[in-house]
Amino acid sequence: MRKPFILRAVLPVVLAGVFAFVFPAASASAQAAGAPESSCSKCHRLLEGELGDGARVYAEDIHALRGLNCAACHGGDPGQPEPGKAMDPRQGYIGRPSRAQIPQLCARCHSDAALMRTYNPRLRTDQLAQYKTSVHGQRLSRGDTNVAVCTDCHSVHDIRPASSPLSSVHPANIPKTCGTCHSDTERMKSYGISTAQYEEYQGSVHYANLQSGDLSSPTCATCHGNHGAAPPGVESVERVCGTCHVFQEQLFDQSPHKEGFEMLGFSSCQTCHSNHLIEHPDDSRVGTSEEAFCTTCHGEGEPGWEAARRIHEALTGLDAKIAEATELLDTAERAGMGVSEARLVQANANERLVKARVDLHTFDPERVEEITAEGIKLAEEAWQGGVAAMEENSFRRKGLAASLLVIAFVVLSLVMLIRRIEQTNPPVR
Repeated sequence: MRKPFILRAVLPVVLAGVFAFVFPAASASAQAAGAPESSCSKCHRLLEGELGDGARVYAEDIHALRGLNCAACHGGDPGQPEPGKAMDPRQGYIGRPSRAQIPQLCARCHSDAALMRTYNPRLRTDQLAQYKTSVHGQRLSRGDTNVAVCTDCHSVHDIRPASSPLSSVHPANIPKTCGTCHSDTERMKSYGISTAQYEEYQGSVHYANLQSGDLSSPTCATCHGNHGAAPPGVESVERVCGTCHVFQEQLFDQSPHKEGFEMLGFSSCQTCHSNHLIEHPDDSRVGTSEEAFCTTCHGEGEPGWEAARRIHEALTGLDAKIAEATELLDTAERAGMGVSEARLVQANANERLVKARVDLHTFDPERVEEITAEGIKLAEEAWQGGVAAMEENSFRRKGLAASLLVIAFVVLSLVMLIRRIEQTNPPVR
């Protein structure tokens, strides 16, 4: 049951007056915190729960920091001390907008290029147009108010710039923000959408990199878009992989799998690497073992099986040779030997291994073997550098031992000579 208007209108004003009279220091403190000084914030800071929370946190909102007050979104006249006048619909007061109204409400400013230029010239002004192309926007236009609107992602009264770590749309926070809805089983039930995406993403190499501080690591928005459904010109979400993994995509497009996958209706990257739970691939994922992707489609005796075996052996062979050289160089370095030149050769061998792992997306064993053969020669050269360093170390140790023996012999001879001299010529007392 709604409270009588007189109670709803007068009570906040009375409370505000009492609060300011009894607790003037607290009132001044609230103003000093940066909250816009208006009748709206004066009253709502006194209210408990949802009605007061917005006023209390708004001081740190990006809009408040740009000088915008409550009326910018809610309308009305915040300069009026009386709630009835401040919240007069004739003054444009709209109160709490419905979810269906929110995108258009935000767009009143955010789609106005001239206005936005005065606040942030770099901020795009086509967010609403993009939103209308998204699944969220399309469903909202059909009356589905359960879908995400601006405030679900950006918050309401404590909106921070996306560059702020406190922002809900900061790269490090985007997965959790999207997961708020997409991990909600009840909310997703009617759409038939899985709610495991966020949990799977947390097990991915992308999430691990994001947690380690790499803000360029892909998040939900990187692949699915933010305001729009997908980046312009991208027919399938999976093709977004190529925006980061450029060479892998180009090589795959040249491979025999390209045509075969299209004929079978398989996704390119996703078929082998999955989508949300993308683990860090290693050499065991290509080859003929049980954990290899290749054995999903190729059986023993097939050309694809043989190609996978050769590629696996080429990669693991080079990797083992580099590891052997690395171990020897580490040993030589701990012994105090200079191995910088051999380290440089070893780094070149590592580059060949990285290139071979990228070029395996051609699924051409001869191409991969050619690259790994170059790497093995370099790894062998680095290993020989380690051998030479250890031989020099052995020579130095032998030389040092011989020098110590000579020094010891000379010292012993001198001691014996001194004693003989003392015995032949005893000291005079």
